[in-house]
Amino acid sequence: QLEAFYDREPDELLADADLPAAHQALLVALESGEVRAASPDGSNGWTVHAWVKRAILLGFRAAPIERMDGPNGPFFDKTAYPPRRFDALVPGGTAVRRGSFVAPGVVVMPPAYVNVGAHVEEGAMIDSHALVGSCAQVGRRVHLSCGAQIGGVLEPAGARPVIVEDDVFVGGL
Repeated sequence: QLEAFYDREPDELLADADLPAAHQALLVALESGEVRAASPDGSNGWTVHAWVKRAILLGFRAAPIERMDGPNGPFFDKTAYPPRRFDALVPGGTAVRRGSFVAPGVVVMPPAYVNVGAHVEEGAMIDSHALVGSCAQVGRRVHLSCGAQIGGVLEPAGARPVIVEDDVFVGGL
């Protein structure tokens, strides 16, 4: 189980030969929605899963910076969370990082950005020039208007991430 694997000191984890496989399993679990940084607790509240945030941070720490070539020229980023690939994208500079969950039926208008650990539920609209920060939780049928910025909260790991619950409109400036 991933939670048990990551329930150790960072130095011990960094020395573990199984870390690359665990990191890949973490990415798959985040992208499928099986694992998330925070989840509804069933009583109108939320539970923070600090181990998920610690695991994401460890991924950054363990990964080297690499040159990545693309249509808009080269850029440099940590290899742990490269941009995700999709079958159909509207051109225009949108990036959705590995380790983020984007449910079926979510519309992302370019250019927009969805960071690692973010969880975006079905029917949401991420308009152009909008940002969904690391570990942000975005509910069903949320509309993030053009230019809206939903911050991310990775540290401290036990801190509650930014949460936008169902059926909300967030205007941009």
